[in-house]
Amino acid sequence: MEFAEHIKTANVEDVVLRQPLQPPSRGTLCITGHHLLFSDREESDSRQVLLLLRNIDATEKSVENLTGYSGFFSNASHSERMSGSSGTITMKCKDLRVLQLDIPGMEQCLNIAHSIETLSCLDCVSEMYPFFYRPVELSLPEQWGLSSPEMHYSQMKELYEKWRLSTVNRDYSVCSSYPPAVIVPKSIDDDTLKKAAKFRQGGRFPVLCYYHKKNGMVIMRSSQPLLGANRKRCKEDELLLQAVIEGSDKGYIIDTRSRQQAQQARMTGGGFESKSFYSRWKRFHRPMERGKALQESLIKLVEACGDESNNMDRWLSKLENSKWLSHVQNALSTAGLLVECVERDGHSVLVHGSEGTDCSLLISTLAQLIMDPCCRTVEGFLGLLEREWIQARHPFQQRCAHSAYSHARLQQESPVFLLLMDCVWQLWRQFPLALGFSEALLLRLATEVYASDYGTFLCNSDQERCALGVKERTHCLFQALLRPTQRDYYSNPLYERTELAIWPSVHPQSLQLWKGYFLRWTQQVRHLEEAQEEIRNMVIEWGKLACS
Repeated sequence: MEFAEHIKTANVEDVVLRQPLQPPSRGTLCITGHHLLFSDREESDSRQVLLLLRNIDATEKSVENLTGYSGFFSNASHSERMSGSSGTITMKCKDLRVLQLDIPGMEQCLNIAHSIETLSCLDCVSEMYPFFYRPVELSLPEQWGLSSPEMHYSQMKELYEKWRLSTVNRDYSVCSSYPPAVIVPKSIDDDTLKKAAKFRQGGRFPVLCYYHKKNGMVIMRSSQPLLGANRKRCKEDELLLQAVIEGSDKGYIIDTRSRQQAQQARMTGGGFESKSFYSRWKRFHRPMERGKALQESLIKLVEACGDESNNMDRWLSKLENSKWLSHVQNALSTAGLLVECVERDGHSVLVHGSEGTDCSLLISTLAQLIMDPCCRTVEGFLGLLEREWIQARHPFQQRCAHSAYSHARLQQESPVFLLLMDCVWQLWRQFPLALGFSEALLLRLATEVYASDYGTFLCNSDQERCALGVKERTHCLFQALLRPTQRDYYSNPLYERTELAIWPSVHPQSLQLWKGYFLRWTQQVRHLEEAQEEIRNMVIEWGKLACS
């Protein structure tokens, strides 16, 4: 496909751009296969706005007369304002910006709107911008990403006695959503793993995702067992979980569904571990919203943040009705339970819901961040995200196809990764010295997951990335963020490493709206960002003086 087929009008002069925190400006609009480019010809420095079309979540067009011309540009003729020959395109972006283009000429306006709507929703992964992005300062890496399961295992010598690296999934035939190599108990052979995989939804048999060096306990991840209405059993799965807690009196299972949801899953072939066959495992049900419910929560929150009525009661009511902070509280609370099991009680834990690709990753990531100081540096945090979300297959292409503004019918979209960033921000705010990265890193990641120059968040699994050549043909965001200049910018100058667990408070009074993300296009938050940046610069300068 040629992108030119979708571009009926490539350039338009005399366009007015209105964007948050900036005065209206007049200039030239250009549409390319992946970007919208606006050049302000009236400014001496010729300011430009470059917007990735993938970032546009929804467009609204109108061919009514533009009153804006008379209000801001007195030289617009009366006939131009009243003839109906102009149009307006409102672009609502996935990063929550709302931009408006006033375009002279109805036909040009409709052509531009059609191009934006088409090019912003391309489904073919290999036609997306990361495959065309070639910055001068970067070259395609020989090794894509920060690490691999093999490298991670080789660096954890504590695992060697009881755990091994299995390549049973090297051709993705056992589990299409797992990486080629996984860490499993040493006493379990590959044939046993293959049989256990058939007993778990999508083949996601229990694998190790975290080893706690303090006491040797582990966190395992999987999908739900396929018991069905007949309550089938799988001795290989039972043997695998028994090997996980060898030498211990019991283990815990945290199911991210309610007991009722887990029981209902039997009607469609799923279910949960039976006490009869998993007698040494104690199960907790901690229901967490996912899918459509979580997406609708985000939509309501963004709507509340865009309410300009200045009515306090209305604002508070909308914020509460969105239930977003309840989801934040629930995620942190469930992660806290997981940490209690491993850190305080000294027992290993298996985490799963139904598919094991959403809430399971969310709480295992938060738990590791709470427990492990190695995960709290910039590099450690990015490595954690790579292991838990990229390699362990969160379906980014499905979950992040649309954000809060889209008019499309909700399908598989769900802001689970954005919820993670919000939860990490709550930790960052409660423990400003314990995390080695800044809020800016969380904002960058929360933006990139929806629209990016990099290939890191493309596709739904490692298998898909390999099939499409993502690792050979695109740049890795995490590697780019660790370049010296980027690392310095995203580091926390107040960071002081602590070996202690950082236990977050989940009381309602302790949790706050993430203003830096949800209100970042408002003037009040911009002033706060400027003040924070000034403080950051002062701290850095003070540190340099102290070292000299």
